[in-house]
Amino acid sequence: MSKERKGAPATYERRLWGEGYARLAGVDEVGRGAWAGPVVAAAVIMPASPRLKGVADSKQVAAAARESLFDEITQTAVAWAVGVVESSRVDEINVLRATFEAMEQAVAELSPAPDFVLVDGRDVPRFPLPYQAVLQGDALVYSIAAASIVAKVWRDRIMVEMHQEWPAYGWDRNKGYGTKEHQAALREHGACPQHRTSYGPIKVLGQGTLGMEGE
Repeated sequence: MSKERKGAPATYERRLWGEGYARLAGVDEVGRGAWAGPVVAAAVIMPASPRLKGVADSKQVAAAARESLFDEITQTAVAWAVGVVESSRVDEINVLRATFEAMEQAVAELSPAPDFVLVDGRDVPRFPLPYQAVLQGDALVYSIAAASIVAKVWRDRIMVEMHQEWPAYGWDRNKGYGTKEHQAALREHGACPQHRTSYGPIKVLGQGTLGMEGE
């Protein structure tokens, strides 16, 4: 089974449809590099047509457009699902394994089930069905790009909700990533239960009171 290839947009889907695979699930994750909050993965099976205009790597799509596309994708998809692995679990098993766990959750929740899985990146879990890792998949594969938008919007919404309980860290703006704002808040307030305490920067910067009350 091929683990990684490069190609042009839609090449992967056309080849697999030609081989008889009907339900192709694109899978992508967001949040691996964040210092707080969950890792989130999405799995999306998109119909062969029509292809939604503007679906691309979520990092290349403005926030307002992502929100609109999230609605279009979830209304158009044959199936979609999200897997969420909390920060405490990231600390317990490490972020790569947590990412795999989130991807596995998302794919397992798809109904109807896919018959082939296309995953963004190089390192992917071993799914119990045919799968392929695609380097830069969120730029090359339509269904992976759709999954990247779903995962990004879903996680951003979680971080905005967490901000209501832990407003000192600015998660409504930085989404848990290690911005200067976030670093300054860690120095002042220490880490909270939503931080990934196994991460080096949290060990260094988050020496204040763990479990602080939301402000």
